[in-house]
Amino acid sequence: MTRVFITGTAGFIGYHLASLLLDEGMEVHGYDGMTDYYDVSLKQRRHQMLHQKPGFAATEAMLEDADALDAAADAFRPDVIVHLAAQAGVRYSLEAPRAYVDANVVGTFNVMEVARRHEVRHLLMASTSSVYGAETDMPYRETQKADTQMTIYAATKKACEAMGHSYAHLWNLPTTMFRFFTVYGPWGRPDMALYKFVDAILEDRPIDIYNHGEMYRDFTYVEDLVRGIRLLIDAAPVRPESPEDIAEGDSLSPVAPYRVVNIGNSQTVRLLDFVEAIEEALGRKAKRNLMEMQKGDVPATWADASLLQSLTGYRPQTDVRDGIAQFVAWFRDYYGK
Repeated sequence: MTRVFITGTAGFIGYHLASLLLDEGMEVHGYDGMTDYYDVSLKQRRHQMLHQKPGFAATEAMLEDADALDAAADAFRPDVIVHLAAQAGVRYSLEAPRAYVDANVVGTFNVMEVARRHEVRHLLMASTSSVYGAETDMPYRETQKADTQMTIYAATKKACEAMGHSYAHLWNLPTTMFRFFTVYGPWGRPDMALYKFVDAILEDRPIDIYNHGEMYRDFTYVEDLVRGIRLLIDAAPVRPESPEDIAEGDSLSPVAPYRVVNIGNSQTVRLLDFVEAIEEALGRKAKRNLMEMQKGDVPATWADASLLQSLTGYRPQTDVRDGIAQFVAWFRDYYGK
């Protein structure tokens, strides 16, 4: 039985991944700090549901607490580590940048130390499409330069990619970094646009639409995302014998068992069309407050997911209208609205 240590299991993506792996019969140990960045009761409910499945146990502690992290991992003895926990949110990083350095850089270093000591067969860590920053050459490919991050959130995630590569090289630690593209779906985070829009429209409050709605995002349904992660668990990178062995388009490092993989829907959706899909699912119109672009934001994201497909045979494909309808159904049921 595969033993998977997942950080961030009370979070949006971690909950969905843990649930999928448990349903496959894997043993999962979760690790989550239960921070109050958003409603802790939502995190507690996710963990409660995971505890109802056989094979799940969890530790509640911060990533920065190396002793607690070491103790949890040492007791569990993982085969695989999936590191999803982080201080999330592009906009919050403008207000509290130190939280990102503590959780994302120091916390990730602690996770990599655990992976090194336990010699796990695969370390998988979450990055973000935000690392592409000011790049305008789209769709984004894993092999293109990504050195123009525009927020401290994105910068900490790029730092994690660099640290991951060094550990993969030094300790021959198979490592995959995946870059997420605007993940949405049931049990989503209250700070994300879909959640805020649905809540506001149901409460007859106006919604803030940045850049007058001329924003484009590669929206990725959460169940598609965690299916991609699940398949990547079995696709651990191997250090190549020579650079000539690396296939065209593969981000595999020439000096380490290390790879970066986009997980996205491979299509862009205009923000105004996204809002219209929400209105359609709710059966009511939004009061639109059109605003200028926010500091640190980018006008568009778009993933080239062909590497994911070549490695796993899988490509996310949920239509955004179907995904929004699923979220709205969950939201109304959970909040009784």
